[in-house]
Amino acid sequence: MPSKAKIKILDPDPLRTVIDQLYQKTNQVDLAKWSLSIAKHVFTLAKIDYRLIRSVIEGFQINELWQLGEVSVHHLRQSAFKIHKLARECENEMHQTALRVAGHAVASGHMAEHALIAADYAIKAVGILTSNNLAAITREREWQLNELKRISQHMTKD
Repeated sequence: MPSKAKIKILDPDPLRTVIDQLYQKTNQVDLAKWSLSIAKHVFTLAKIDYRLIRSVIEGFQINELWQLGEVSVHHLRQSAFKIHKLARECENEMHQTALRVAGHAVASGHMAEHALIAADYAIKAVGILTSNNLAAITREREWQLNELKRISQHMTKD
């Protein structure tokens, strides 16, 4: 049974369902890679230079080190909390949403479900950027699906 989005978004449900099915078969490291890719993609779409946001850079690096087994989940979670704190303090809805994508992407090493939440927040971001243009939202879901296919290469969970 497909999972439900944890946030309110306008979304072409059939694509999310396809993503969810592949997500269920993908190992957590590949999901972490996918969600980091989504976060970087959203920052690019929003024209936000994430390389200037120290907590985001550190979070991405810690997640990448976690993928290699070089840092603990505790450090990963602490890093994600820092990014979510920045999001709570942010008054600009687009910046706040991009930070939410990044926070959940970093947290994907803690729980795989955070990768799908990051993908949903990316849809929210595209909705903000395009006044909920369904064609743009669909293109984002298509991009997400193609990116997940590219990264996972249909690998299955261990």
